[in-house]
Amino acid sequence: MPDSMHSIGKMLIFTGIVVVAMGGLLMLMGKFSWFGKLPGDIVIQKKNFTFYFPLATSILLSVILSLIFWIFGKR
Repeated sequence: MPDSMHSIGKMLIFTGIVVVAMGGLLMLMGKFSWFGKLPGDIVIQKKNFTFYFPLATSILLSVILSLIFWIFGKR
């Protein structure tokens, strides 16, 4: 029983760190005006309709996160 509590505690701490990091990134996003407006992002605007799909931004974010997880996974 104490071992399972220990692993749950570690998981909660890790989750909290990830949430804080994501919150910090969201706060910094306003300083990067290019983020979400890269060439390759799809924007379709009609009269009463706007469709936005950040394709290039999603690919860039995926590559960055893959590199981060690969680096930390080697430990």
